[in-house]
Amino acid sequence: MERDLHAARELAAALAVQAGRLQLERRDSLRMGAPKAHANDVVSDVDIASEQLIVDAIRASWPDDSIQAEEGHGQSGTSGWTWVIDPLDGTRNYVSRTGPWSVCIALYQGDRPRAAVVHEPVAAETFSAVDGGGALLGEEPLTVSGGAPLAEALIGVSFQPNPKTKDRAGRVIRELLPVAGDIRRVPAALNLVYQAAGRLDGGLALDTNLWDIAAGALIAREAGVVLGGAGEEFTTSLTIGAAPALWPELAKLVRAAA
Repeated sequence: MERDLHAARELAAALAVQAGRLQLERRDSLRMGAPKAHANDVVSDVDIASEQLIVDAIRASWPDDSIQAEEGHGQSGTSGWTWVIDPLDGTRNYVSRTGPWSVCIALYQGDRPRAAVVHEPVAAETFSAVDGGGALLGEEPLTVSGGAPLAEALIGVSFQPNPKTKDRAGRVIRELLPVAGDIRRVPAALNLVYQAAGRLDGGLALDTNLWDIAAGALIAREAGVVLGGAGEEFTTSLTIGAAPALWPELAKLVRAAA
């Protein structure tokens, strides 16, 4: 079944902006729920409301599509198309007011990502891509950085804050930090789109979920970022991205340490 991917991207962008606006409006009155997988895996009523807003609109437009959504509003479908949604990637940053977060929506046809949106509410920036159509920030094309050498490169680091993954991240950072220009810890989706925009020269993400990286990965790849993992393809266990010139050195180091 064919679909107008540009129309799908426009809807996703509009919904992401609406969800981001809700998050800004309700930040002072949010209520926290019980932690999910571990003590640092937090969720608020705003996460849930944001997801409901997005899912309800998608169901109204494409009722036969499948939906994978972090906070449980998923459904199976019959169309062969699947929406992958993280309504608030970076909840700890959002709740604590210590850093950025984003709204992430990706559309898959089978196992192939076809359209994606990552919206950062505070900066009011919307990153997007259509498969084979390049990546955009707003209406402007995105291009990966030229690729500084590792000793000068700014590298994004993302990881789940559970004890096992923190230990794994510690090993990677111990190897990376002495030889890299500097590192920044950012949520996984923003890690990827900041690489697409040339703000980061490379990055890595450890033990994510698909909704954390699905949208950002398509945007990064469409901007020219090289992506991989332990092998040629990235996975939720290990995602490495870099400008082409930096890729061989960064990938070798991270693979050895991770």
